[in-house]
Order: sequence, then C-alpha cells, then structure tokens
Amino acid sequence: MDDKSQPKNYGKSWSRDELILAFDLYCRVPFNKTKANNPEVISLAELLVRSPASVARKLGNFGSFDPELKKRQVSGLIHISKLDAEIWEEFNDDWNRLVLEATRLRDEMQLPSVKPADMDERLVTPQGPSEKESNRKIRIHQAFFREAILSSYEQTCCITGLKIREILVASHIIPWSISEKLRTDPHNGLCLCATFDRLFERGLITISSNFEVVVSESLRLSKDVRTEKLVCTYHGTPIIRPHKFMPKQEHLEWHRSNVFHD
Repeated sequence: MDDKSQPKNYGKSWSRDELILAFDLYCRVPFNKTKANNPEVISLAELLVRSPASVARKLGNFGSFDPELKKRQVSGLIHISKLDAEIWEEFNDDWNRLVLEATRLRDEMQLPSVKPADMDERLVTPQGPSEKESNRKIRIHQAFFREAILSSYEQTCCITGLKIREILVASHIIPWSISEKLRTDPHNGLCLCATFDRLFERGLITISSNFEVVVSESLRLSKDVRTEKLVCTYHGTPIIRPHKFMPKQEHLEWHRSNVFHD
C-alpha cells in the first residue's frame, strides 16, 4: 500500500478521545474477536480514519493490561503507550464515566450507538421533567453492561453452560439500586440464564470465595426431584470463569452477607 492509499491518520499518535472509544469497544467484544475483520472494529476505524488493523492493534494493547488474560497466558500486544495505560487505569475505576464519555463522542462523531439492551424490569423508571434523559442514560448504561458481561463470558451462562443469548442475563452482584458507582462495572456482573439470575437475585444461590456455586440449604433439603435435578446438582461446582473482568471478591462477599439465605 503506498502513502496515498493510507488512511489520513496513519502513523499519527492516538488522541485521548480515540483511546476512550477504543477502550469502550475493547470492553464490549470478546478478546478473540478484536480482529481487523470484525465489523465493529471496521466501523470504528472508518470513523477515526484509521485502518482496521490499527484499531485491532490498539485493542490488543489494552489486552496487555488485563489480568485475566495474563492468567490464561493470553498476551496482548506489547507496544503500548503511556496514554494507553492512563486510560486503562482511569476508567477501570470509573465505568459510568467511560460509558457517558464514549456515548458523547459517538454522538459528536455520529458513530452508531451501542446495541440497545432490553430494559431490566427490576429497575425503577425515574419520573419528572428529566425522565426522558434519565431513561436514556439507564438504557445506555444497561446496554454497555450487558455487552461487556456477555462478551466476557462469551455468551455462556457461567453456571449451566447454556449459550442461548436470548435467555442470558447480565446479572449485577451488588444490585443497581444499591450502588450507582457499580452499575456499569463489569467486575460487578455474572452472566446467568434467566432462572439462575432469579435464584441469585432472590438469595437462593450465591458464589463462594473460590468461585463455586452455593445452593441454599432450604433448596437442598426440599426433597423436590426437579429442584434437585435442575438446581441442586450445581451445588459445589465451579463457575465458568470469564475471559476478562473477573467478579471482585468484595462484591461476592456483599452478596453472600446481604442477599443469600442459607
């Protein structure tokens, strides 16, 4: 490819805004799909006037910081910049702002929004003059959280192994209503099929400190054959761990102490 056929920004340093959009995309796609032929990578590349290969390499740079990838001996690219590291550190502690900043940039640059997520019926819809804007923010946060969780677990229920996207739920460990800061934090989520999402929400199951399923004693003593076969059989089994964004121990401890009923 000669210089005339190179994208306009070929060889230029990445700006902070560009890196915010790249990190947002990194969070929403499985690491094994951070490739130059991924339509979402191509879309971002077109917007930034960069090559898809350049965007894919930048996603790989973010993978270099991911501790879960390191544990699985999957390494990202090594040619990272100081600003790459700063973006990783900044937004790993402020996920809500990442979502809002990325949304603002998409609106300004006319990039298609994150794929919409179904509204969680458990969320309280705000009322009053700012209801429309509040609802929009809820949808934006929910969409990011769902995409981040489902991509982390590769669209698999971490308890049953089911891969039916239509019944998968991005479950908050500490509920939306309890912590505003953790609403979009992928470390505060589990990918569960609908039944186990409800069991988790109602405190009938939880996850132990060594990431094993714990079924409440009330269910284990119920003597109901179907409950035993469909739920209790998972007691003591390890969850399927995500490829990134491992649930934080302090969030799971909160659920065991405040929601779980043994």
